[in-house]
Amino acid sequence: MPHPRQPERRRATIKDVARVAGVSPALVSLVLNDQPGASDANRAKVRAAADELGYRPDAHATFLRRRRANLLGVAFSVQSAFHGDLLQGIYAAAAATGYEVVLSGSTADRPEADAIAALGDFRCDALILLGPEAPVKEIDELAAQLPVVIIGRPLTSHSADTVRTDERMGMRLAVDYLASMGHELITHVDGGGFKGLERLTGYLEAMEGRGLAAGVEVIPGGETIEAGLAAGRTLLSLPGRRTSVIAYDDDCAWGLMTAFAEGGVSVPGDLSVVGYDGGRLSRLTPLSTLTTVRQDADGLARRSVERAISWIEGRREPIPDELLAPSLVTGGSTAPRPAEPGARHAAASAAPVVPPPVNAPLPNRTRGGAR
Repeated sequence: MPHPRQPERRRATIKDVARVAGVSPALVSLVLNDQPGASDANRAKVRAAADELGYRPDAHATFLRRRRANLLGVAFSVQSAFHGDLLQGIYAAAAATGYEVVLSGSTADRPEADAIAALGDFRCDALILLGPEAPVKEIDELAAQLPVVIIGRPLTSHSADTVRTDERMGMRLAVDYLASMGHELITHVDGGGFKGLERLTGYLEAMEGRGLAAGVEVIPGGETIEAGLAAGRTLLSLPGRRTSVIAYDDDCAWGLMTAFAEGGVSVPGDLSVVGYDGGRLSRLTPLSTLTTVRQDADGLARRSVERAISWIEGRREPIPDELLAPSLVTGGSTAPRPAEPGARHAAASAAPVVPPPVNAPLPNRTRGGAR
């Protein structure tokens, strides 16, 4: 009499190992591929769970993953002018190593998640994400499937590599420069998000370090000209005196200067304005140049490509978070503190030419009080 056929045991997966070990699938992938980023205790838990479940890597899947397409997928925001500078550097760095680049952009009508998901159709060897706002869990899951390098955002889980500007240093450069010219009432237009938090923290630390805590004022803004315009109108409606403003980025600075021109406020006669990014936009303002904190766009692009390729080739770099130093570029949007802070007097020079007004809603919250 033939023996009844026993049902085949389901093959254990990375998710099964993660569940038993009590960690994320991304961490399991790191451990099983001998990549850095996991503690000794977590490595022991993962290996014990793998042994318990009899986990074995899928040889066919591994073979398919190793068939390289020499293709880097890049997700970016169409609304960010600085992302254009990064893309130019990424193309150059990839071409130098024999890799091609496929782009997928997010817009006001196309969410970031859709932009990232679209790259999956191209069988990219690695992804480079420019300033993503996705939850850490989603990035962890993505990095468990293929190498992921992020530009411009810290990531505590270290499942992906990160290359970013030292934002706190950048804000310190801006505050120190304005303080050296006698400014004490320095407002910051915040951008929100992960980068915004780093820049806000750097601003607050720098103001405290300079003994200027009484001059702190934070206005909600954003990364677009429209957001800067709205923030500028808000500033003009508030009581108190301020002599300088540090914008979240160069686009925001352009919007601020538009609002100030509308309100009859001279830049830099009445108010000094500092941008952030140092991209092409800052070199096109009618002020000759915008005083701005310049990020090393070429360096960020080059290192992200180098890290992605190293990871593809099985040589992931040991330190997953890399900081690049920014620099301050001075221009025509800043001047010494005026004799009468906040006074709306006519500028000796012609008012700067600015983009046409944009109808934008006014933010309704501020940090800091009347000065």
